[in-house]
Amino acid sequence: MLEIDTIEEAAARVASASRIMVVGSSGAGKSTLSRYIAAHRDLDYFSIDRDVRWISGWAQRGRDEQRRILQDIVSRDRWVLDGSNPSTFEMRLPRTQLVIWMRLPRISCMMGVAKRVARHYGTVRPEMADGCREKLPDMEFLGYIWHFEKRHAPVFIRNFDLYGPEVPIFQVKSRAQASALLDLIGAAH
Repeated sequence: MLEIDTIEEAAARVASASRIMVVGSSGAGKSTLSRYIAAHRDLDYFSIDRDVRWISGWAQRGRDEQRRILQDIVSRDRWVLDGSNPSTFEMRLPRTQLVIWMRLPRISCMMGVAKRVARHYGTVRPEMADGCREKLPDMEFLGYIWHFEKRHAPVFIRNFDLYGPEVPIFQVKSRAQASALLDLIGAAH
């Protein structure tokens, strides 16, 4: 895993990269950061939830269709891709120039989901597919967030090493650090 050590270096990489992958637990702020980067860098924004995985009514597209759509996205020249499913890292990482890993503490992620539900409950948020109204999280979803670091972070690291060993990765570990990164990206624009 090729780690970026400073927020300044991360902002400089954002300024020069044209294919950026943003990953992490639900509630970490992937979509907020991704949309901001896309707008400030004039890159196409794609959400795996909205553009690849879900269709109306919380139905999932078939796996083959998801992979076809994702292949079309990553074959483009300029994008920010928000979504964490490591089973598609082998498609995404070889085309990625920078990974931003939203690696916030689980309490911060839980609070992020609570704020998201409070803001969007019963409506479709911008990074979700049409007809997928925000709902109260169930125990399975909350468990995914609570155990993310223990269960999923090792899979991320393994996949980073397998499919993108030369792709630089910046780990955002707090909301304050995310905000500072946004400030630096905005100042560079």
